[in-house]
Amino acid sequence: MSCIPFNRADIDARDRALLAEAIAGGHVSGNGPFTRQAEARLGDRLSGGRVLLTTSCTHALEMAALLARVGPGDEVIVPAFTFVSTASAFMLAGATPVFVDVDRDTLNVDPALAEAAITPRTKAIVVVHYGGVACDMETIGALVARRGLFLVEDNAHGLFATYRGRPLGTFGRLATQSFHETKNVTCGEGGALVVNDSTLTERAEILREKGTDRSRFLRGQVDKYTWVDVGSSWVLSDMLAAILCGQLARADAVTSRRLAIWNDYHTRLADWSARAGVRRPVVPDGCAHTGHVYHLRFARLEARQAFIAHLASHNVMAVFHYQPLHLSAVGRRLGGAPGQHPVTEEAGDCLVRLPLFASMTDGEVDRVIEAASSFVG
Repeated sequence: MSCIPFNRADIDARDRALLAEAIAGGHVSGNGPFTRQAEARLGDRLSGGRVLLTTSCTHALEMAALLARVGPGDEVIVPAFTFVSTASAFMLAGATPVFVDVDRDTLNVDPALAEAAITPRTKAIVVVHYGGVACDMETIGALVARRGLFLVEDNAHGLFATYRGRPLGTFGRLATQSFHETKNVTCGEGGALVVNDSTLTERAEILREKGTDRSRFLRGQVDKYTWVDVGSSWVLSDMLAAILCGQLARADAVTSRRLAIWNDYHTRLADWSARAGVRRPVVPDGCAHTGHVYHLRFARLEARQAFIAHLASHNVMAVFHYQPLHLSAVGRRLGGAPGQHPVTEEAGDCLVRLPLFASMTDGEVDRVIEAASSFVG
């Protein structure tokens, strides 16, 4: 019996044909026709924000830190339960990440704890929509407006998800996207910065183009381009943008399939999870997600580990997720200690993700559910 992987990147024949077209066209570096096409399509779906493709979501976050003008002496509030880039991008700019715990239901940043962490040095808040389920953006939006803070959305999980009908990635002055191979829409490695504040657009273009005003030159606004600011080489190859165009063309079909699998898990594992004392995901009213992550949370680390081993014995690969940032080597140097953020620490020990990808067959979904529901911890 073949192993069901945790993820299988869905690069189809159309994606490969577009890649071949990009190569044949001769423009394989960045800012080519496929880059422009993908950016325009994403901008249309994200309420008109200026989209800049980048080499990764991490690099988009690093651009966001520079655009937010954070630096030494500034603090940036981030959830303790997230990928390291959410914090390291701002630390790279010289700011100090301040970790806060997450909501027990959604694993998104707890707005009350975020407000309690604000000091005179706080300059920005970064929210992460875990699993593509929106944070409480009404409360967070009011908070940043009231306290005059810069809001960044790390929307690596939530492309095309919504909060009360509004797309995620449109609430912050800046938002970031990921097109890593594990994401719903992928080009292998890639990302995007979404600029929702037009006053930041020109500098964002300069930062991405190695600190030059090359974007203005390409638009005919200057007769030559030169070095005008700091920056780096954060432009995505047009070959990867071509693959991304193919992915975006069928993003709705991918979302539909992933949601069908997510809902199948949620419905068919309900009785077993209730008997076993295992928590299933919670999706609050007003949040429309895209089936990016289906996770289960056990009561103890030992039960989680036994469950992963049990699925492996049935040739099903399941994996844990983020480890608490405040308990990492860097987090401890910043003052992190056990017990500070209990929900995050529990999730780090007890959460497991089931396989979920658009090309999963119904038979594979059945196998995962049968293996999971046969576990007795």
